[in-house]
Amino acid sequence: MSAPVQLPFEQVDPLRVAPRLRELQSQGPVHRVRTAVGDEAWLVTGHAQVRRLLDDDRLGRAHPAPETAARTGESALFGGPLGNFATEKSDHARMRSLLQPHFSPKHLRALRPRVEALTALLLDELAEQGPVADLHAAVAVPLPILVICELLGVPYEDRDQFRAWTADAANIRDRARSEQGLGALFAYGQKLVARKRAEPGDDVISRLCVTEGVSDVEAAGMSMALLFAGHETTVVQIGLGALALLTNPDQWQSLVNDPTLVPNAVEEMLRAPGKGGGGIPRYARTDLEVDGVIIRAGELVLLDNGAANHDPAVFADPDRVDITRASAAHLTFGHGARYCIGAPLARIELQVVFSQLAARFPTLRLAVGVEELTMRRDVLTGGLAALPVQW
Repeated sequence: MSAPVQLPFEQVDPLRVAPRLRELQSQGPVHRVRTAVGDEAWLVTGHAQVRRLLDDDRLGRAHPAPETAARTGESALFGGPLGNFATEKSDHARMRSLLQPHFSPKHLRALRPRVEALTALLLDELAEQGPVADLHAAVAVPLPILVICELLGVPYEDRDQFRAWTADAANIRDRARSEQGLGALFAYGQKLVARKRAEPGDDVISRLCVTEGVSDVEAAGMSMALLFAGHETTVVQIGLGALALLTNPDQWQSLVNDPTLVPNAVEEMLRAPGKGGGGIPRYARTDLEVDGVIIRAGELVLLDNGAANHDPAVFADPDRVDITRASAAHLTFGHGARYCIGAPLARIELQVVFSQLAARFPTLRLAVGVEELTMRRDVLTGGLAALPVQW
């Protein structure tokens, strides 16, 4: 077998799969790779294979020997195994059962008017800043934070503090920084839980605190996991979604001309970014075979949903942004038992943002060339550092 391919891949265009990854994908769905920290792993790039393995009980996030397991990066929380190997499945099922009532589509739909009001206020501020402004700082960052703070019961005035901690926790290059950020975030969660027990409100953290069998430690851990996942990934998606549309002016104009395309456009924006060369980490719980490749128990498997979203076997001309595409088969939110619990909320936020952006700023366009944009490469979620626009 040839030497493992080194990750991460060099990516010139954030909306296209890296050339080396595209080359690998054309050769087959499973590849031996070396992670950024030098550990060997398997990279799965085919849509059918990624989709199937996302819901395969033979893979999990825990490892029987976590200290010696292969790692994807230096992040203390996200770079290696998570959870207890012996009880992983029941632990995950319990966590889902505790959180699902707070994130049901019906419950989240009730939030839509509030998301619309918050978005309108942010776009008012954007208009005042313009006609050249940073869409990332003005809308993509504050909206998901405002929404998740209201939902969880986290004080919005703490945003700069907890956002710095979540960025540190997700740092994939500096283990000490990641551990420090994770510790600070958890300590903050414990303080919030203590406050909610004393003065409960109408929010998720307060309701977790009064749920039978949920300890303070568990409530703090779940709350901070929700705080991180509930804002950081949506920040990235708003920025990359806007970039996908604005670098394809015909698609932006189609959205402006026909607002009914917004839900479909959002699915295409979720699919289109050329994320790849990493994906969702899993560990083999037993030996298994994937398309003729034997994966041994304990080995790290990277389910590259970004590459799968650009699989030409499923998406014709996958690097082309097409808001009329039937792209609901994308795997951005995962698939199966671990499907992202916050997906309905993310969809609401994206639909509201792009509905209002298209209506209020029909002449919106990039204020700089794509080559001048900076990607965040030191954190797990990636995304844009800024998105200057004009109208």
